[in-house]
Amino acid sequence: MQVLLLKEPREGDSGPDPYIKELAAHGHKATLIPVLSFKFVSLNTLSEKLFQPDTYGGLIFTSPRAVEAVKKCIEVEGREEEWRLIKDKWNAKSIYVVGKATGDLVQQLGLKPSGEDSGTANVLSRLIIQRENAEILPLFFPCGSIKREVLPTALRDNGVPLETLTVYQTAEHPDLHENLSHYFTQQFAAIGPTTADAMTVAGLCVSCSAEKPTATHLAAAIAKVLL
Repeated sequence: MQVLLLKEPREGDSGPDPYIKELAAHGHKATLIPVLSFKFVSLNTLSEKLFQPDTYGGLIFTSPRAVEAVKKCIEVEGREEEWRLIKDKWNAKSIYVVGKATGDLVQQLGLKPSGEDSGTANVLSRLIIQRENAEILPLFFPCGSIKREVLPTALRDNGVPLETLTVYQTAEHPDLHENLSHYFTQQFAAIGPTTADAMTVAGLCVSCSAEKPTATHLAAAIAKVLL
């Protein structure tokens, strides 16, 4: 089966994209087409907050792009040595993430994440609510311009202090329509609930959605639909 993967290509280390590799193991030939483009914003503000860990009770990352924004602040400003000292203060606090991909990037910053297996912001919010309370300093949540409000709403409703900062803006990839014009499909699979909701709003029929945003779960969801 020919599968179109509407997602960003794998960045950094060499090797095939894990989604392409996992789908190939299930007998599917996958082609990757980027859907979104990103622009980092408010990096000066982000940098100020990153180097003031005593102001916060911990960190929350729900996307790889937010972690990349942190990395950019550290490297562009040449503050690697200062970060080596500051990160220990962050590691003494809670650092929450959604998904293994985000967790791996957080570890590359020298931080120790928890919640990688949560899979969605909804599940992560329940973990945070179990561990935190209204007495803590606010958790700092660098995020994107189109983040879902599931996590902020859940924490706010349960009295957990939270401070958000938009550190990247999301827009449609300029080459999306041209790239898609070469393909046609009647079945659509979503990597997660956010993607599924957006596809439904766009008028697409979502055949299946991965339980968690991983290559293994997406391949399993597609295999189940094809049975």
